[in-house]
Amino acid sequence: MTAAARAVIAVRGPDEARVVAALDAHPGIVVVRRCPDLAEAIAVAQAGLGTVVIVSDQPHLDADAVASIRSAGVGLVGVASGPAPRLDMLGIRIAREDLVDAVLAAVARPAPALAAPVPRGEGGLVAVWGTGGAPGRTTVAVNVAAEAAIAGHRTLLVDLDMYGASIATALGLVDEAPGVAAVTRAATRGEDVAAALSRQLTEVAPRLSVLTGLPRAARWPEVTPGGLERLWPALRAAADVVVVDVAAPVDPGGGSLARPGRDGATLAALAEADVVLAVGGAEPHQLVRLVQALVDHEGPAPVVAVNRIRSSVAGSRPEDAIAASLGRHAGVTEVWPLPWDPRACDAAAREGRALAEVAPRSPLRAAIASMGAALVEDARASRRSPAAVTD
Repeated sequence: MTAAARAVIAVRGPDEARVVAALDAHPGIVVVRRCPDLAEAIAVAQAGLGTVVIVSDQPHLDADAVASIRSAGVGLVGVASGPAPRLDMLGIRIAREDLVDAVLAAVARPAPALAAPVPRGEGGLVAVWGTGGAPGRTTVAVNVAAEAAIAGHRTLLVDLDMYGASIATALGLVDEAPGVAAVTRAATRGEDVAAALSRQLTEVAPRLSVLTGLPRAARWPEVTPGGLERLWPALRAAADVVVVDVAAPVDPGGGSLARPGRDGATLAALAEADVVLAVGGAEPHQLVRLVQALVDHEGPAPVVAVNRIRSSVAGSRPEDAIAASLGRHAGVTEVWPLPWDPRACDAAAREGRALAEVAPRSPLRAAIASMGAALVEDARASRRSPAAVTD
């Protein structure tokens, strides 16, 4: 004898009574819980008390909630009396006249965690990462993006630093704009991510647009894993090159991809990136931090750049000394040396502009331009490679 389907109801408004009556009337379905809110329905599903959850459109129904329900291995069915675009965008099948059939089918074959394949996209993504202690990561990210735009690529610069977003300040933008928080919230709610992204982008130069970061670091919980998962394809579709400035994970309990915390955004960006650029400073304590970060890094080896190189901290041949040290202690085979150019950096900071605009002949600008061209080519080549196929 087939076990009855155990239905968990999380339906708001007058539709709830209709749904309960229809399911109660079928001998193969038992309503085990009528939940006053979605949080209880998720808890019931994860406790294994139900085999299918029936939901209607409601404020807290978002991509993360859907992922939580489906991760419990239960079916998911939506109900609506009228149009329900959020349910459609979240990949939830809407049952109208065929509610009982939809519930039984969902129990027999629960929907996969990903309701639809994510478009692969063509835009290459470069994550600019680095050590703690201000090695100049944001300066590098801003100028890598600026050089990509100058080279003719449609470029997006994204501030995903959950500890201290600073790209808006570096480019003289209003830092109260909701930026990445607004787009990831829209993505989590199942809204049109491309439209939300378009509303939040600020064009700062020809072919260069910026998605600003959090106006306050305390808002980091708004940038959810589900929102980021849906943001990446939109970023790639909107540009040829995406440069993402991320924080160095500094909190040992900051999170992982499985259990994301404040460092979840950094870890997600590193996992998504086609190329990771690790930036460290030339000072001895910064090199020690860079070695530790590289040794602890999981995944493909990042491209390494050392910033603020000068003989006063690394000897008469600083590039050779630093490359040898990183090769010996972290197995690095190639280092991009970025020279110390405080006058050009001060001018860029004062004007809120890229080095190419305020100091086009700066040796630092030339070094970043050369490195950026190589990064962009590697990132775009990665997108042109055939996608991996898994069983």
